[in-house]
Amino acid sequence: MKIVRTDAFKKDFEKLPKTIQEKFEKKIILFISNIKHPSLRVKKMKGHKNRWEASIDMFYRFTFEIHQDFYLFRRIGPHDDVLKRL
Repeated sequence: MKIVRTDAFKKDFEKLPKTIQEKFEKKIILFISNIKHPSLRVKKMKGHKNRWEASIDMFYRFTFEIHQDFYLFRRIGPHDDVLKRL
C-alpha cells in the first residue's frame, strides 16, 4: 500500500530530533510489512471514524488514516502534542 504524508506531517517530521526521525524510518518498514506488529501499538482513536495512532517509542506517536489503496500519515510528534493537533 502507498503512503501519503500531509504537509502538516512533513513539517512535524522536520522538527523532530534526528534520532526520532531514524527510529520512525525503521518503524515504517514494520508498518508496511505488518501493521499489527506489537511494537507499533496501533490503536483506533476514540471519537474518530477513520483515525489511528501508532508508536515510534514510548514518547513519540504518529497518526494516520487507512484508505482503500493508501495510508494517509497526518501528524507526528510527542504523544500529547499529536493528540492536541488532530
